[in-house]
Amino acid sequence: MFNLYYMKTSKRVLLVLLGVFISLFGTSLSAQNRGFTVVIDPGHGGRDPGAVGATSREKDIVLSVALKLGKLIENNHPDVNVLYTRSKDVFVPLNQRASIANKEHANLFISIHCNALDRRRTSPQGVETFVLGLHRSKDNLDVAKTENSVIMYEEDYSVKYEGFNPNEPESYIIFEFMANEFLDLSVYFASLVQNQLVSNSKRINRNVRQAGFLVLREVAMPSVLIELGYISNKQEETYLKSNSGQTSLATSIYNGFREYKREYDKKSYVFFKEGDSEVRTAAQPSSTTISEGREYRIQIFASAKKLENGSPSFKGLNPVDYYFDGGVYKYTFSKSNNLDKVKRELREVKKKFKDAFIVEFENGNRVK
Repeated sequence: MFNLYYMKTSKRVLLVLLGVFISLFGTSLSAQNRGFTVVIDPGHGGRDPGAVGATSREKDIVLSVALKLGKLIENNHPDVNVLYTRSKDVFVPLNQRASIANKEHANLFISIHCNALDRRRTSPQGVETFVLGLHRSKDNLDVAKTENSVIMYEEDYSVKYEGFNPNEPESYIIFEFMANEFLDLSVYFASLVQNQLVSNSKRINRNVRQAGFLVLREVAMPSVLIELGYISNKQEETYLKSNSGQTSLATSIYNGFREYKREYDKKSYVFFKEGDSEVRTAAQPSSTTISEGREYRIQIFASAKKLENGSPSFKGLNPVDYYFDGGVYKYTFSKSNNLDKVKRELREVKKKFKDAFIVEFENGNRVK
């Protein structure tokens, strides 16, 4: 019986990966002519209240935070297209949430939720930000089970989700095969958001984690699922349902988004210097004579882990340096005060790291 299930699961995984490849291919063709699109996904809604506290419901809290977040992005980033999977109290199936993002070739997917424990258990407090992956602990599995159970509000969910049962651990075997093309970027964004929720909103840190969420499984872009706090904790529920609390949480997520977007812009070779109206792009001529103390490096990826030179993750590049920023390690290859030289090297590096881009340093400090 297990072997039959394993074979069916493997077939489903191949189909999912094929679909992701097709989505990626389509995205790459249109990316040059599109702006930046972020899809904000307030969890639950309509007949699905989500977690229920003593005096509040998850679906209401996350919708309010999502709309506040969207407004902050729209007010501060006119180049960003903000979309919602829902902007009012309606029920939206999980697969439709992913379809909305994929159809628009979104650059980022942010799903917002509240956590809860059974009322018979003492509830903890704190925020945690999830990325797609195989859960490595029972706690992570429990969170995924709770959020995935929304499919039971949908008709024919067993057919629509190919036999997936959120309450059966065996169903989660599919996530062991998922090679998430966007994991590094998802972890990077999750780290930015988590750090802001802790430092700016002063929430208890429950860290960045991995688990098998259906809503993240089918989106072809960097994606995170944010648990704003425990609605089952009386003290935290009071904060979550307050306007000041929701505003602070939305602001923290926005701060993480702002840093992520800044990095995205620099990948397009657009450099903005604080206090300087000058904008330099790769299309403009550049001088090979650089002021003393200034150098350029090629950033290849960011990670929550510290890696040593020689790590397989560097794909043979050596030596690789790093700098610590926004709670993550950012790894760079090559360094020179000759921008044209670094540009030439970038073409070769991109054969191994397609998202590599040039970063600028002055006296050892990153220029932002």
